[in-house]
Amino acid sequence: MLSPAHKTLLIAGLLALPGAARAELQLSLYGGVQEADPSDVTVSGDSVVADDEFTATWEGRSLEAPFYWGARATWWARSGLGFGLDVNHAKTYADDETLAQTGYERLEFSDGLNIVTVNAYYRWDRALGPVTPYVGGGLGVSVPHVELTEASSETFEYQLTGPAATWIAGASVPITERVDLFGEYKGTWSSNEAELDTGGTLESDIMTNAVNFGVSFNF
Repeated sequence: MLSPAHKTLLIAGLLALPGAARAELQLSLYGGVQEADPSDVTVSGDSVVADDEFTATWEGRSLEAPFYWGARATWWARSGLGFGLDVNHAKTYADDETLAQTGYERLEFSDGLNIVTVNAYYRWDRALGPVTPYVGGGLGVSVPHVELTEASSETFEYQLTGPAATWIAGASVPITERVDLFGEYKGTWSSNEAELDTGGTLESDIMTNAVNFGVSFNF
């Protein structure tokens, strides 16, 4: 015999089945053109690299290897709400003027200013004929590949450097029943506090802006 609590759980599960059957899992891949706004950088407490505060001008170099890209998995409900995970391999390189100002040989997050977020979305299904507009945003973490070289100090590694956020607005159009194409604007903010190889810290809040184009597979 089922207990009253077990009966309640069973009934709740059965009631949830119709909604689950209507849900849609979507896997998306995208690339595009991404740049980053200038940001204040603070270097402190290092045994080799001198303490410094400056404004770095960043270059995205999206179409140079390693290329800018992203991937996401989204669960869509019939209500238009969606929830999912987004991994974005953004990039930032200090420009020549910044390197000349600081004396660094290298300052970049070129194997990824990697932003991992849990996102929520809302879409208006086929609101513009075949076109479905959507918006979204989320919170997560920044996991960049930190690269700073000066004299005998060389930092070259992935680190978990702080919190991150993203915001997105775009539109998709179906190509087949299972495949959509989409275009979107995507912005990210990340607060990065990285540890340097010779004992100091590098801190910078970085904002990126990207125009993405991609493909989604619906299941």
